[in-house]
Amino acid sequence: MMLHILPTFVETCPLKPACSREHVYKSEFMGKELSKMTLEELWKLFPIFLVEHTDKWIDDYKEIETLLRDLFAGCPVHGINHIGSTAIKGIWAKNIVDVMVEIPESSRLMDMARILEQNGFIIMSAEANRISLNKGYTENGFADKVYHIHLRYAGDNDELYFRDYLNEHPDVAKEYEALKLRLWKQYEHNRNAYTDAKTGFISKWTAEARKEYGDRY
Repeated sequence: MMLHILPTFVETCPLKPACSREHVYKSEFMGKELSKMTLEELWKLFPIFLVEHTDKWIDDYKEIETLLRDLFAGCPVHGINHIGSTAIKGIWAKNIVDVMVEIPESSRLMDMARILEQNGFIIMSAEANRISLNKGYTENGFADKVYHIHLRYAGDNDELYFRDYLNEHPDVAKEYEALKLRLWKQYEHNRNAYTDAKTGFISKWTAEARKEYGDRY
């Protein structure tokens, strides 16, 4: 089962050092099946790598939303939403579009996950109330378009509040961007540590968002 693989900011040319290392890692693991790689190898092949904000992410989201609605036609879906840093205006982010799919509790998450598996998605993690899948991870590194799909039961949607709050409070969004850029190279090949280091910030502002927005979702 594939796990989350996920980059200090260099002012003059932030991307060049990482690009050269990425080429080395791709050569090292070229052609090796993902299922046979160690976690360390996966983290090297799929490092944390931040890029400037691009409106292309909006188009990528619309494309995957259309596909998901087609795949889930006839299935009960509470909502499909663009989440994560690519959904926050103007900030650097990993070139990965995160999508949350909420379903009613009367449905089974695994049934929805199986539909996605049959259409090229890979389960990254599975818990009783959450399943995450990806598309765009290959033996040669990231594809041009990479997606994380987060299957949830309706109401398990803190990410929507965090997204809205940062989009409506650009100063907080810039603080988040600065944090991500500081953590980038520190945890370039350890996505779990990178994610954990952001948890306090996300929890703080999600709580503020819940206060301000009430039952928006």
